[in-house]
Amino acid sequence: MTQAPEKLVCRNVWKVFGARAEETLARMGRDPAPERLIAAGLVPAVRAVDLTVREGEIFVIMGLSGSGKSTLVRCLSRLVEPSAGEILFDGQNLLMASEAEMTQIRRHRMGMVFQHFALLPHLTVLENVAFPLEMQGVARAAREARAREMIGLVGLAGREGSYPRQLSGGQQQRVGIARSLAVEPELWFLDEPFSALDPLIRRELQDEFIRLQSRLRKTIVFITHDFDEAIRLADRIAIMKDGVIEQTGTPEELVLNPATPYVREFTRAVPKAKAVRVARLMVAEVPPEGVPAVPARATVAEAGAAFLDGAELLAVTDEGGARIGVLRRADVIRLILGGEA
Repeated sequence: MTQAPEKLVCRNVWKVFGARAEETLARMGRDPAPERLIAAGLVPAVRAVDLTVREGEIFVIMGLSGSGKSTLVRCLSRLVEPSAGEILFDGQNLLMASEAEMTQIRRHRMGMVFQHFALLPHLTVLENVAFPLEMQGVARAAREARAREMIGLVGLAGREGSYPRQLSGGQQQRVGIARSLAVEPELWFLDEPFSALDPLIRRELQDEFIRLQSRLRKTIVFITHDFDEAIRLADRIAIMKDGVIEQTGTPEELVLNPATPYVREFTRAVPKAKAVRVARLMVAEVPPEGVPAVPARATVAEAGAAFLDGAELLAVTDEGGARIGVLRRADVIRLILGGEA
């Protein structure tokens, strides 16, 4: 299978806070120990990050509070200026772009959603979603038509005239998502967008997010500290600790083959069935007619409930709904009981 093109590439990216940070970092060489930086009065927030995000994938960056994940995502869009390194967006080094160029890139090619909805309270839903297009100079009729399309896409048709105070937290976050999509971004940054919501609304929005991605195929960098959320959403995950990426891989790779003691401890309590996707366990054969189906993207844990009624196998479907294989009950049981995936 041919890999998708590289959309965003980071090479040796650093963010160090403190007086004359860039000059001191350059003087210390390519990879100074954090103790040296701290001794020089600096705070290393992101250290020597290398990563590649491919077109159309959901790339999750996760870690505990203070790990550097939010600082990193702000470096990727230059909302925070990196201290060193390269950030290539479609081959263009963003660190060489002028502030005016970055403003245009952020307005026209990037979308951003943060934990705090930041809706404008005096504007309606329609006006909030259309606002970034207004900043671009798009004519009123065109921007409102686009805004209505995005409002319908996130399931809020009929609420165009409502104000943020008249919406629930989950609805407000949907407005934030619609607003960020209105500019048709090539690259979409989401920094813990659901963490302020209660668990039921959070899962509902995760489902909505998965549905949107199946239609839009955006390139997404998603920040979270919740491993369950990361497993549900990610194509690949990077786990950060103390500003460093410990390991990058699929959810399955991280759980089944942790590369460092920290990743092993981080994933130790995660059941294999929650990390392994159906596609890994399925057998590529034609399923019998009438057999219940599960998506290849679903986790084994999500699919397992369908076996409670006594079924011995399930059909597996691709994103288009085509039946591409079968999932056998015996293979699921073997994985749950500790067998190899």
